[in-house]
Amino acid sequence: MSCVCILTPVVIAAWPAFSAAVAAAATALGYTLVEEGVSQHQSSQLSEAGERTVNLEIGQSEIVTNQLGRDQQIRVTRGGVTVTFSRDARGKASICVTGPGHSDEELRAMGEELSRRVVQKYVHQRLMEEIRTRQFVVVEEEVDETNTIRLKVRHWDG
Repeated sequence: MSCVCILTPVVIAAWPAFSAAVAAAATALGYTLVEEGVSQHQSSQLSEAGERTVNLEIGQSEIVTNQLGRDQQIRVTRGGVTVTFSRDARGKASICVTGPGHSDEELRAMGEELSRRVVQKYVHQRLMEEIRTRQFVVVEEEVDETNTIRLKVRHWDG
């Protein structure tokens, strides 16, 4: 018997799980972690250094926790482009992409690529936790050229 499980990327998490997914996805794409902590709000489209800034929302995400303070952020960088993942006072997750010499479209594409990878890493982490909790065994895990992850799991009754 086999089954196919398609996971919809809805992120509901405490900040530690989300920050771990950001760090894993950023590292996989060649970014380095700059800082993690309380955010400083940026409201303008052009930063003080004249860099372009694009703000994005993480699609289909809602971060829910009663144990966390608001205004959390993680900042990663690659090749002069800085991507800041943040959680505002309402608990909404967003991304701010800043970089000199890039158009808004290029910055948006970089932010969306990293956002998709973060959601994928988070869902993968949660799925693996659930597999272990239910005492399934991962028999095989494949990642193809499009970064699609295929898992084969087994569970023995008895």
